[in-house]
Amino acid sequence: MSADSKIDSLSFEDALGELEQIVQKLESGTVALEESIAMYERGAALKAHCENKLKSARLKVEKIILDADGTASAVPMEEQ
Repeated sequence: MSADSKIDSLSFEDALGELEQIVQKLESGTVALEESIAMYERGAALKAHCENKLKSARLKVEKIILDADGTASAVPMEEQ
């Protein structure tokens, strides 16, 4: 299993948590150069994964609208 497929199976919360840990380690300045590069690459993949999860969730969010006669309907966020 590749690193990307492992990332694809992570929940948003798990991916974000791992990304935060990577950022903390890189900001500490105590990580060797080669390890920093690998961590940065994984962090970039985790960031992309989180962005895709957020985009997908945003597309699912709907706004409930009441028509003049009181009938409720749902409209995707893009149509607001």
